[in-house]
Amino acid sequence: MPPDPTRPVPLPVLTWLRAFWPAAQIIDARERWRALVGAGVGMGLTVWLSHWWVEVPGHPWLLAPLGASAVLVFAVPASPLAQPWAVLAGNGVSALVGVACARWVGEPLLAASLAVPLAMALMLRLRCLHPPGGAMALSAVLAHWVGADFPWLALLVNGLVMVAGGVLYNSTTGRSYPHRPQAPALPAHATDNLAAPRFTADDLDAALAQYNQILDVSRDDLETLLQHAEMAAYRRTLGGLACADVMSRNPVSVQFGTGLQEAWDLIHKHRIKALPVVDRVQRIVGIVTLADFMRHAELDRPEQMGQRLRDFLRPTGLLATSKAEVVGQIMTRQVRVVSAQRPLTDLLPLFSDDGHHHIPVVDGEARLVGILTQSDLVRALHRAVGAQNA
Repeated sequence: MPPDPTRPVPLPVLTWLRAFWPAAQIIDARERWRALVGAGVGMGLTVWLSHWWVEVPGHPWLLAPLGASAVLVFAVPASPLAQPWAVLAGNGVSALVGVACARWVGEPLLAASLAVPLAMALMLRLRCLHPPGGAMALSAVLAHWVGADFPWLALLVNGLVMVAGGVLYNSTTGRSYPHRPQAPALPAHATDNLAAPRFTADDLDAALAQYNQILDVSRDDLETLLQHAEMAAYRRTLGGLACADVMSRNPVSVQFGTGLQEAWDLIHKHRIKALPVVDRVQRIVGIVTLADFMRHAELDRPEQMGQRLRDFLRPTGLLATSKAEVVGQIMTRQVRVVSAQRPLTDLLPLFSDDGHHHIPVVDGEARLVGILTQSDLVRALHRAVGAQNA
């Protein structure tokens, strides 16, 4: 009895069938065309130059596994399996293994069965794993089987032309080849390093060791992808929040000539750890922190700390003295500031990894309009997560 086409397929069968359908490649049309044109250019160069260069009567001048190499070189130039060393050494050592198996193993079926795994073992050992190498090893066995010599010259010329075409085309179209992993690109308005991950290199190595499978992506590229994913998660959690949305407005500030005692009193009165130092038009010229006071008052020594601090804060009343009298003499001049419209997510690495506790916020004319602290950031994260879970 034929199956009823109107009868729904059981859910477990659909689930089983879907497992054979791969996920879509997340690339745009431009990248698809770049890969297609590159494969055409690469194969064209290989075909024409090899035909002209390799003139050995009765010997092939083009090897079929190089077609698979072209797919890797031009479609996935960042893959470790597609790098020049993998293309040249992977195909070369695989051909050697295939020829050796064909000559030393009397049974052709056994030779074909051994050539591919032995070629894989040697490629893994030499760090030149290249999938077309398996086909190259098998081709060498088959050539010997029909009584033909393996075309070593064709292999050398095919590989060199393919790699040269890959270097030329990929570099021209904006893809590094040989591939060199790059740090995540910074936004146009950013000046800080966003590449500080929430995981360490040891964490990533431990995860890769636990996964224990060959990945078609380099370790450095994987780390960069994880960093991009982390920043995307931050942006999703924090939404479109900018520094101006969460900063503390009207921050307490001092000027270059503010006395040390007055600045110290402001820090303790407002229970803050830093005072931006501004000029007469509210532009940042420095920042003074508790650490600045401690360093200049030599409070790193435990004995008589109170007396040394009082002596440091007390003005001498002299016109000329080597002792610091005003904020401008002890402030930190190199100050990291951010724009009020800068996305809040850009500041997460600064607070979490670079050790910042407070960052002045400026407007379009570089005037102080607020200050961001770790407390402000934690409060914003708490509100964003709460709103997301509501």
